Amino acid sequence: CVVDISGLHSIAQMFVVGTLLKRIFKEKESKGKPYPKIFVVLDELNKYAPKEGWSPIKDVVLDIAERGRSLGVILIGAQQTASEVEKRVIANSAVKVVGRMDSSEVLSKEYEFLTGNFRLRAIMLKKGTMILYQPDIPTPMMVKFPKPAWATRPSEVEEDVYVPDDFGNFA
Repeated sequence: CVVDISGLHSIAQMFVVGTLLKRIFKEKESKGKPYPKIFVVLDELNKYAPKEGWSPIKDVVLDIAERGRSLGVILIGAQQTASEVEKRVIANSAVKVVGRMDSSEVLSKEYEFLTGNFRLRAIMLKKGTMILYQPDIPTPMMVKFPKPAWATRPSEVEEDVYVPDDFGNFA
């Protein structure tokens, strides 16, 4: 189920998101089973779980970030500036994806996982290129999305994409 709240006033968006999240979380808690998994995608995460200030649904977003995975509720949050999001939400992120950002943002504490020269790279990333971090992998890795983003076949890609021989079976 996809719920598009883009046409709603910001207060109505909070109400809809809060109501849905509370309902999903209570239902998953009562069943106590992680399956089927539910994926919740929130854009502009700082609106729902701000680092400073108040949000009527901040507590439920924190609950999902901290306990949701064990119940099968997966939070996918998108935010251009992680420094504006509640630190416990960021700390409980299993996977972090970073696009191009300005130098003041990349120096904030939320990006300490970017080791070596990845902080510098994050300032200069080209469109469609991201840095992916997952704690089980010892170093962040660069990933590139083809243009256009919806391309699913090599014939739809507008640029040459190099696929190493090692990945021949996955192309």
